[in-house]
Amino acid sequence: MTTIKQLGVAAKAYIEGLILPSDPKRPLWNSESRIFGKPAKWNYIDNCMLAALTMLSDCTDDARLEEYVLRFTEEYVDSAGGIPTLNISDHNLDNLNGGRTLIRLYKKTGDERFRTAYSLLAEQIAEQPRLDCGSFWHKELYPRQIWLDGAYMALPFMAELSGMEEDIRCQLGNIRDIMRDGSTGLYFHGYDETRTQAWADPQTGLSREFWLRSMGWLCAGLADICGIAGTDSPLGQLSGEMLGGLIAALTFCITDAGMLLQLPARPELGGNYPETSGTLLFAYSALKAARLGVCGSDSARAGETALSAVAERFITSDGGVPVLRNICLMAGLGGSPYRDGTAQYYLSERVVANDAKGIAPLLMAYAELLSR
Repeated sequence: MTTIKQLGVAAKAYIEGLILPSDPKRPLWNSESRIFGKPAKWNYIDNCMLAALTMLSDCTDDARLEEYVLRFTEEYVDSAGGIPTLNISDHNLDNLNGGRTLIRLYKKTGDERFRTAYSLLAEQIAEQPRLDCGSFWHKELYPRQIWLDGAYMALPFMAELSGMEEDIRCQLGNIRDIMRDGSTGLYFHGYDETRTQAWADPQTGLSREFWLRSMGWLCAGLADICGIAGTDSPLGQLSGEMLGGLIAALTFCITDAGMLLQLPARPELGGNYPETSGTLLFAYSALKAARLGVCGSDSARAGETALSAVAERFITSDGGVPVLRNICLMAGLGGSPYRDGTAQYYLSERVVANDAKGIAPLLMAYAELLSR
């Protein structure tokens, strides 16, 4: 098993060599921005990294982490509390992810612009289009669709706001009732209420495959909601129930090498590969579930196994910045060019190293180890 000390060395190297030196307008960890030349804007990738840094800040004495989160966020929130690069009319659930950082900064600093900024995101929640079942559309671009990713991007932020518990429970219940596969306990990536998308089964509206990182996002969202709502609350109980079932289902898919595959239920498929970002999201969630008492020691062992496998097999270092490999850069459904949700599609997406979607959950899992 990888020790806390070994992970601490990697975390320190990332902080010193990759994170703190990063320009907030062009962070070294945002591979999508760097590869595709996207302009700097408010986005979930950077906010995932900021969330990881706040977790580390809470369990270490490194004040620089909180200072960096503040400095980074100030580049995207103006003096009046606006977020100039955010377009609420996109109705993009990914954009809600950073609301939790804004709430934290407001509580830490008392600066009203951060309250104004997270209130702006709350306005998006109020006007977000919904499916007939009551769940949010994933984006304006993807009408009448649920994607598992949204459970992490939106629902924990809502749990930190007051008065939204019933809405969250409804949306989690829809995910469980519609998107969970009864045979495996795994969850399908997407659901199209209209059943007209080419990626959707014409009878069920569900996508074809179980994509690892989408289930990793769901795991992390459920774990965070448990931590926010409390495990004895009705919302915490539902979240914990779903989380325990999904952790058990994914644990069954762990390979002999301790990893989860890009398509966890398809080990026989040529080209299927051990994917690190989803494995690390699973590790974080399993460790947190055990710490919160949602799951027992089996969950902790599964999380430690997965974390150790990534650290030992997919992180290399020559003494400088470590390199975390086997990160699926992105995956989705529909759009242009069209993503058809087949196994071949998921295995064709670009694989990169040192992207925040892998580094952030690595740091989150490390923080969980420190918190035990």
